[in-house]
Amino acid sequence: AGIWWVFEAIPIGVTAIAIGVFQALFAIRPAKEAFRDFMDPSVMFIFGSMIIGMAFTKTGLTKRLAYKMLAVVGENTRTILLGSLLVTAALTLVMAHTAVAATMFPILLTILALYREGDDPSMREYDSTRFGKGLFMGMAWAAGAASIVSFLGSARAPAAASMFKEFSGRDIGFFDLPLYLSLVGWGMVLLIWVYLSLVFKPSRASIPGLREKVARLARTLGPINRNEVFVLVCVALVVLLMALQAAIPALLAIDRSALILVSTLLFFIFGVLTVNDLEELPWNIILLFSGAMSIGFCLWKTGAAEWMAVQWLAALQDAHWWVFVMGIAAFVLIMTNFIMNVAAIAIALPVSLVIAKYLGVAPDVVIYASLVTAGMPFMLLIGAAPNAIAYGAEQFTAGEFFWHGLAMSAILLVVLGLALVTLWPLLGMPVLIH
Repeated sequence: AGIWWVFEAIPIGVTAIAIGVFQALFAIRPAKEAFRDFMDPSVMFIFGSMIIGMAFTKTGLTKRLAYKMLAVVGENTRTILLGSLLVTAALTLVMAHTAVAATMFPILLTILALYREGDDPSMREYDSTRFGKGLFMGMAWAAGAASIVSFLGSARAPAAASMFKEFSGRDIGFFDLPLYLSLVGWGMVLLIWVYLSLVFKPSRASIPGLREKVARLARTLGPINRNEVFVLVCVALVVLLMALQAAIPALLAIDRSALILVSTLLFFIFGVLTVNDLEELPWNIILLFSGAMSIGFCLWKTGAAEWMAVQWLAALQDAHWWVFVMGIAAFVLIMTNFIMNVAAIAIALPVSLVIAKYLGVAPDVVIYASLVTAGMPFMLLIGAAPNAIAYGAEQFTAGEFFWHGLAMSAILLVVLGLALVTLWPLLGMPVLIH
C-alpha cells in the first residue's frame, strides 16, 4: 500500500479500499474489523473539518481572510509564502491541525488564484505550479510542526502525557509543552519556509499591484453577512469546547469528532450548506485517511508494530543515551508516517520508557523527543490529515511529497539532535537520572 501511495499506481482512495480488501482476503483480520476502521471517529473528524472548510468557502470567509492576510504581507512572493505558513502555525496553537488545514485550504486556493493572474503569461503556469507546491506542502508541514507546541494542536500530546504520568508519577503541565517545544516547532516552520523558498522558487520575486488589487477585491465583498457570522460563531464554539476539554475533565467524555460534527449539522440545518455541496467534498482524500486508519489499527492489533518497536529498541539498549533517544525518535518518525501518531506514541513509549530507566535516561527527554517526530510525518500522505488535505489541491504528486519530505525529515532529526544537547538542558529538562 505504501508503494502504491508513493507512486500512485492507482488512485489513492482505491489503494485505501484495497487495504481493507487484503485484510479480509488473507484472513489478517475479519472484514467487519478491517472496514469498521473506515468510519473511525478520526475519519469523521476529518470529514467535519472539510465541511468547515467548505462553509468558509461558500460564505466568502476564505476570500475575506485571504485578502486580509495579503494586505498585511504585501506583494513579495516569499513573504506571501511565509505569511501563509505563519498563519497556519498560529491557528494550530489553538485548534487541531486537521481543522486548521481544512480552514487554510480554501484560503490558499484563493491566494494561488490571485497569483496566477500576475503578469508574464508565458511563465504563469510554471510559476503558479512551483508557488502552489510551496504553498500546499508548506501548509501541511507547518500544521504538523506547530501542532507539537500546544495540547490543543492534536490528540498525541494528551496521550503521551497520560503515559508519562503513569510511568513517572508526574504531570506534564499545560505550559510545559510550549516551554520545551516552542523553539523547535517554530524553528521548523522557519526552516520549512527556507527550504520551500529555495526548492520551489518562482521566477518572479513579487506581484506588482497585488496590494491594490486585493484592497479593491476586499471592498467588493461588502460588510460581513449573517452566514459568515454564523459560521464563525459555530467554529469558535467548537474550538472553545475542544480547548475546555483540557481544563474540564467532564468534557473529555465527549469525542472531538462529535463536537466538530455539531457544526456540520448546524450548517445544513440553517441552510448554509445543502446536500448538493457534499458532492464537492474530496472523497478520494477521505478514503485515503480511512485506509490509513485501517492499516494503522491492523499493525497495532496484530502485534506487528509492537514487534517492530521491540526489535528496534532492543538494538539500542547498550547505546549512548543520545543515540538511544534519537533512535526512539527516528522509529516514531517512521511509524507515524504509516499509522496514527497517537498509535505510534502508544506503541513506542511503553517499551522505550522501560529501557530508558535501565539506561539511566530521564523519561522527560524520551517523551518530548517522541512528540517532536510524531507531529511531523513529512513523507507520506497518510501520515497526517493535513498532508492528505493539501494533496487535494493537485499541486504536487505523492512522489514529490515523499522525496521532499525525506529531506525535511533529515533536517528535523538534525534539529532534534541539537536540541537534545543544547536547548533542552539549558531550559532545565532532565536528560539523565542521577
